[in-house]
Amino acid sequence: MDRRSLLTSIIGATVATAVATTITTTTAPLPVQAVTESKMDDLPPDAVRSYFQYRVPLQISADFYVFELQGQVKDIDEWGNIGTLFQTKNQRGQGNPSRIERDFVNPMRILGLSMPPDVADDMRDAQFAFEKAMSTIGKATSGIRRDLPVEIDKSSIVLAQKGWEDGRVALNRFFDILNDTTGLGELKSIPPEGPNQEGEYKRSSRRYSTLMKKTKLCQNRGGPALSQAWGQLMVSGYMQDSCGIPDMDDYFFQSK
Repeated sequence: MDRRSLLTSIIGATVATAVATTITTTTAPLPVQAVTESKMDDLPPDAVRSYFQYRVPLQISADFYVFELQGQVKDIDEWGNIGTLFQTKNQRGQGNPSRIERDFVNPMRILGLSMPPDVADDMRDAQFAFEKAMSTIGKATSGIRRDLPVEIDKSSIVLAQKGWEDGRVALNRFFDILNDTTGLGELKSIPPEGPNQEGEYKRSSRRYSTLMKKTKLCQNRGGPALSQAWGQLMVSGYMQDSCGIPDMDDYFFQSK
């Protein structure tokens, strides 16, 4: 085995360990009320595993949606950054999903496939509605960058903001279904835009910013080739001690 193959196998094994760690480390003890009202025992084992694996990443993605993407949609100078969310990366002939697919659509799809059929249909509808909304944002902001002076149709601005709002509603719908299906009510929905949005969301933009900065710093230690592996290790809690990443249970269950 050459050096490159060895490195690849090590990364793969590390990520696999991280994913397994995620399932255990993000399963915090439930409050007495939650234990009483939980419906987890009625769900298929795959659904339970998928929920505990993806609840933290999905909530972080929701944080990104409200604390970053919302502002980018309103700021035309940031539309170039929005474009990168829809870009698929091709490395050595292997395509990697876009950030929207990786952080939102794929977890939604995996969770939906693991659930009982009646629930899965409703989750799939919410997922498709979210994908449609993201397509609206992508089309509205396509080809517009700060360094390319082009005239922007006002209808594009309205369309991008509509896409964000439709996506918010669809993501909230997905969270509502999950909360009802599990009986845990853990995932926080995104309130509509307004002066007290963060207060109603009951999650901290400051804590989100700190998490992103420390995660990025830790990713950079491994270089671009290890960036994806580092990202999964962050969520798992595997690298919290060495990188100063906040405790994921504490971050997930925050109330500001």
